[in-house]
Amino acid sequence: MRWDSRQLEALAAVVAEGSFDAAARALHVTPSAVSQRIRALENAAGSVLVRRARPVVATASGQALLRLARQMELLGAEVAAELGADDPREHPDAQEADGGTPGHFVTVPLAVSADSLATWVLPALAQVDGVTFDLHRADDSRTADLLREGVVMAAVTSQTAQVQGCRSTPLGIMRYRPACTRAFARRWFPHGPTPEALAAAPVIVFDRTDDLQDMFLRERAPGARPPRHHVPSTVEYEEAIYLGLGWGMLLDTPSLGGRAAGDDIALLEPGTTVDVPLHLQQWKLRSAVLDRVTAALRKEATRELLPA
Repeated sequence: MRWDSRQLEALAAVVAEGSFDAAARALHVTPSAVSQRIRALENAAGSVLVRRARPVVATASGQALLRLARQMELLGAEVAAELGADDPREHPDAQEADGGTPGHFVTVPLAVSADSLATWVLPALAQVDGVTFDLHRADDSRTADLLREGVVMAAVTSQTAQVQGCRSTPLGIMRYRPACTRAFARRWFPHGPTPEALAAAPVIVFDRTDDLQDMFLRERAPGARPPRHHVPSTVEYEEAIYLGLGWGMLLDTPSLGGRAAGDDIALLEPGTTVDVPLHLQQWKLRSAVLDRVTAALRKEATRELLPA
């Protein structure tokens, strides 16, 4: 079956922008035109493709067509960049080190966690020329959902099960240690992290999808429901621990906030770690651009993550 490229473009824009009005602005058309294209695509597909909520969300049928739209968008942009490239012999200063010329950029949507984004992902992406990135932040356990829904083309994820239509490559391990300030430990854990102390001591979690602290709690204090701070920013999360708001899982890396590693920090259980194995899942799509992006991610992960 043949699909209308403008209708697929409208579907991708509506899901990416979150509303018909925002999609219209992105496409430089009227909201009515976007609505007509979506209705025509739904008629062709024989099913509803988006839930008209805020933000707009693709249905199961819409997700299948959204993946097609993203693939067509990527391949079309690659061809446009190739056809529009000047001969480097005529304009040697305009040649890019990694292919492409100034002004010809391909957009790659990528799902990644906040901790990966704050540590090793951005240095990897900085190595890729001629690409703009649409980064979607989500917990490592949930980034694969965005891949499955067609929102992104690749995801750094802790999910080991391969998403249908994708290939998966192990990247390495992010290691965390349960920690707090020494003053906090003296106040709340005078006899160590006992079940009673863990049930009472405030804990810092990233957001409501963050399960790292609960993994530790489930093993040592089953059923405990301690007071919680929610701090949804990697740097500020670490700062909250240093300020003594509570205990939490610290990345086993040099401090992100500029403090010396180990300053005034006590480990709840020295030697205890929580390891999160990461994988790179990406569409099975022949794309030179996507291959360059994933190669850069894999190279940086090899340098910065622990071996799987």
